[in-house]
Amino acid sequence: MHSLNFPRYSFRLKNSENKIAVFDELRKKFVLLTPEEWVRQHVVQFLLQEKKFPKSLLNVEKQVKLHDLIKRYDVLAYKPNGDIHLVVECKAASVPISQDTFDQIARYNLALQADYLMVTNGLKHYFCRLDYKAEKYHFLPDLPEWA
Repeated sequence: MHSLNFPRYSFRLKNSENKIAVFDELRKKFVLLTPEEWVRQHVVQFLLQEKKFPKSLLNVEKQVKLHDLIKRYDVLAYKPNGDIHLVVECKAASVPISQDTFDQIARYNLALQADYLMVTNGLKHYFCRLDYKAEKYHFLPDLPEWA
């Protein structure tokens, strides 16, 4: 897999029927190791190890309903009260981050109403904090640690 712009993490891998799978500790199962999954697994470890997010408040690959459409977010972090703290959109390292990527996470966030957004392809990371009162978002140099 492609080398990413994250600290080095250790992953459990297995080969089954000539396909490589990675153990997802949030879903507690092996999942097919695609380029996007490689980025998602790094994001999860980044949130757990570097940003000290509680594992119990993280979730991956769940459905969200946007009007009449069903979409899937990549990574989500809850607040202890159940509100949404962070939404992460992951792309494979070969996929450049574009305006379409930001539009995608903004559409998801219409339903989710997170405090923070993160967009990454594993090589470039973008973080922003949402200000709903002023109807603005502010780009940040880094994601704050869990408080």
